[in-house]
Amino acid sequence: MSEFTFNVDNGYLEGLVRGFKIGILKHQEYLNLVQCETLDDLKLHLQGTDYGNFLANEPSPLTVSVIDDKLREKFVIEFQHMRNHAIEPLSTFMDYITYSYMIDNIILLITGTLHQRPISELISKCHPLGSFEQMEAIHVASTPADLYNAVLVDTPLASFFVDCISEQDLDEMNIELIRNALYKSYLESFYKFCKELGGTTADVMCEILEFEADRRSFIITINSFGTELSKDERAKLYPHCGKLYPDGLATLSRADDYEQVRSVAEYYAEYKVLFEGAGNNPEIGRASCRERV
Repeated sequence: MSEFTFNVDNGYLEGLVRGFKIGILKHQEYLNLVQCETLDDLKLHLQGTDYGNFLANEPSPLTVSVIDDKLREKFVIEFQHMRNHAIEPLSTFMDYITYSYMIDNIILLITGTLHQRPISELISKCHPLGSFEQMEAIHVASTPADLYNAVLVDTPLASFFVDCISEQDLDEMNIELIRNALYKSYLESFYKFCKELGGTTADVMCEILEFEADRRSFIITINSFGTELSKDERAKLYPHCGKLYPDGLATLSRADDYEQVRSVAEYYAEYKVLFEGAGNNPEIGRASCRERV
């Protein structure tokens, strides 16, 4: 029966997604871009694709930052258009996608607030996909207590903050710990949501979120070496929704050096390759980015 009513709520959005898929650059179009000698040549070639004239109003000479800003703007407009037309559960799913950008934005605003930076400067550096109406309310806070209350009351991430952060945590020394604690809570919540949805969403997204959870666990461990972060504190930052959970995380929490981290990855084929050839100065972030792509 659901097939007969699918188009009532989802037909328009499916049409949009199919259009976006068709608009992805083809192999021949990439070959044409490779031949470009200047950014203005690139602009000319893109005019013949679905990217159209998004650079039409930009004067020469173009810069990489301008192209990056315009591409981001195009993406955000298209994403928000789809979100505005989405109903449950798609609307919540798309909200979850924005939460990671919100976390980064809020951490930036908290850091700027603690350093008394002007709000106009901070807002301009925030990712537009992670913006929300009450962002400026965070900067109004003048004390850690005010800041904590502003975050809890005025942001969509309030539930994540309640679960993992107290008022005493809001100081400069704990900024990165706050970021990791928020990501842990976010990833576990997103994973649970996708798991409960089931079907193709669970099959695809749970695997992606498992990888992201384990990637963060590896990086948290490696970055903690030589710092004052205790093993118990480190273990509390590990997301419990990856393939490493629970046994791999338990072993990882006891690691004292990079070789012990590598030994944990040896038990997981998909992670073993990330450490191969890395030597003693691993670029796990770059390698994991390639794996995610």
